[in-house]
Amino acid sequence: MQITNYELFAVPPRWLFLRLETSDGTVGWGEPIIQGRLESVKTAVSELVEGYLLGADPMRTEYHWRKLYQSGYFRGGPILMSALSGIDQALWDIKARHYGVPIYELLGGHVRNRMMVYNWIGVVPESPVEIAESARDGVENGYRAFKLNFVGEFRPLETPAVIEQAIERVAAVRDAVGDDAFVGVDFHGRVSKPMAIELVRRLEPYDLMFVDQPLLPEHAEAFKRVAEQTRVPLATGERFHSRYDFKQLLVDDAVSVIQPDVTSVGGISELRTVATLAETFDTAVIPHCPLGPIALAACLQVGFATQNVVMQEQSLEVHDPNSSPGLEYLEDPEAFAFDEGYIERLEGPGLGIEIDEAYVREQSQTRVNWHNPTWHHEDGSLAEW
Repeated sequence: MQITNYELFAVPPRWLFLRLETSDGTVGWGEPIIQGRLESVKTAVSELVEGYLLGADPMRTEYHWRKLYQSGYFRGGPILMSALSGIDQALWDIKARHYGVPIYELLGGHVRNRMMVYNWIGVVPESPVEIAESARDGVENGYRAFKLNFVGEFRPLETPAVIEQAIERVAAVRDAVGDDAFVGVDFHGRVSKPMAIELVRRLEPYDLMFVDQPLLPEHAEAFKRVAEQTRVPLATGERFHSRYDFKQLLVDDAVSVIQPDVTSVGGISELRTVATLAETFDTAVIPHCPLGPIALAACLQVGFATQNVVMQEQSLEVHDPNSSPGLEYLEDPEAFAFDEGYIERLEGPGLGIEIDEAYVREQSQTRVNWHNPTWHHEDGSLAEW
């Protein structure tokens, strides 16, 4: 069996799907995307597949990962690792379909029967009353875990009034969902190092499951200092691109949760490796995934087989599959069976989902080239998004 063909599909709202085909007709799907850099990733995927994979045996997933990563003198970074991520997902899909099993069976078998998922609530700026209503709707829809952005534009030094508004939003969510729900808060790298410690401390009364990205990745060396001065678990990882980015944070015991993204950390192979590395430090893994159904399925395949993957992000509104635009790309929009805050274990071969190829081709006729907003402070200087 050889890899004989590939196709890339840019589809709404901002995703890129990869279709790999083999000489025996087996098809595997991957989702290589750095949001806002679709065309760059698309070019990188083509370069890697045409330069290294066409004509190769798709079953050698580990060899191909090493070859795509290591053969280039310049390696890593968001574009190349996203391209590698999508290719790796598609190769695992092909391999598991060849054997007629879900990917998790090739990773050692399942360690759980279902995976808790969290749902995003609110947009910034949303008042405490409005975000509390979103949280209550989430509880009614069956979710038991939630995540919200702490702030929008946030200056390097901010006023007590702006800080108090952000704290009130978190307090309103905790009050709305009660003590039997998980609440995570995402600083999104918008908070400066001088303010991070005090703001995390202010959130201690709300018993959060984590504060995500309290600092930008560029200031990873400061995570340890923040962690030593708060009892709130810290999380990061969605903007990391291999095991090597996580290494020092784990050694320093600077984070309690890591959130690698299967579309940017190196695919299924590297997500599993990063999770295993984290387990040696008793660190939980909650993969980042505000993306499409292929990426979610890839995350879940690792999570079902990995003890310290304790929860999964999703933004596909899996509680209402018939109203979710993202799930329309599946032959069965109800493939992610949701019940009481959990997605049930996928049992189909490969990724465990079947892509509606005709619909993908139809949607790919729409021009898709999303870029994240560019925010500014009131003085005209750039703000972190």
